[in-house]
Amino acid sequence: MHRSRLSGFIIDCNTEDLDAAAEFWGHALGAPPKEKADPSASPYVTLDTAAGEPYIEVQKVDHESRVHLDIEADDIEAEVSRLVALGARRIADIRDWVVLEAPTGQRFCVVPVVRDGFDDKATTWD
Repeated sequence: MHRSRLSGFIIDCNTEDLDAAAEFWGHALGAPPKEKADPSASPYVTLDTAAGEPYIEVQKVDHESRVHLDIEADDIEAEVSRLVALGARRIADIRDWVVLEAPTGQRFCVVPVVRDGFDDKATTWD
């Protein structure tokens, strides 16, 4: 038995100016960037969303721009197996998360639990 839930959205931007991308999305979504980009430390800028809402990050990428979602799970391998059984395809293992592709072509990630309230809000799977 394991649990999972939607964790956040990542806005993948094929850009040289991550700060400008984060500023655009921050203004568009009413969630300003929490910090300035530091590409030497991280390809992500986190937007300031309200407590309890999914996180939103703007990420600098080398592939085409797109939006993907993260699913957080207390047992990543069990969640990946569940999703593969539903038709997803495992694409890559990266550090402590797994990239999958839905049967409809969208990429998404299964990540460790990172948001508060997981115990109260996650779905339990057999």
